Amino acid sequence: MLTKRLIDLAGSLVLLLLAALPAALICAAIALTSPGGVLFRQARAGRDGRPFQMLKFRTMRAGADAERAALTARNEADGHLFKLRHDPRITPVGRLLRRLSLDELPQLVNVLRGEMSLVGPRPLPLTDSGYTGPARGRLAVPPGLTGLWQVSGRSSLTWDEMVRLDLHYVAHRSLRLDLAILARTVPAVLTARGAH
Repeated sequence: MLTKRLIDLAGSLVLLLLAALPAALICAAIALTSPGGVLFRQARAGRDGRPFQMLKFRTMRAGADAERAALTARNEADGHLFKLRHDPRITPVGRLLRRLSLDELPQLVNVLRGEMSLVGPRPLPLTDSGYTGPARGRLAVPPGLTGLWQVSGRSSLTWDEMVRLDLHYVAHRSLRLDLAILARTVPAVLTARGAH
């Protein structure tokens, strides 16, 4: 765990430095094209269920959370996930950021703080009841910026498939597996496979 934390610290620092200019351009694009802040904060469950504020670049119009209830009937995901391929709340800039996974860049700050890891199960919102039954096993490790779920299909996977992949990661986690997932993340992001 100490080695993993050192890799998280070094990796997040390097990536934050490399992402400084793109992040500034993203902030400008968000601010110039839609009203509201450039960052979106949401309470998520961390290791052992401890809550933390996960950061993302805002990809939806301001007040989008309040509109979710009206869209529930159109949900295209199963289990405890909520996904709409053509979510009307997403801004044009936000759609591009999501496709390229650039909206996740601020989570490098969460990694630096120790709230997340570079690799691990993706954290779910605290308002979701997705941590019951076998899925509670996902909380045994810090949540990740990327994970086995992300490199195996992302939004195209079912809830059960996602849980199975995350539990496989928890049971078999190692530095070798983390490095393999990080290596698979690059082509998954570049091809936008399963992203929406």
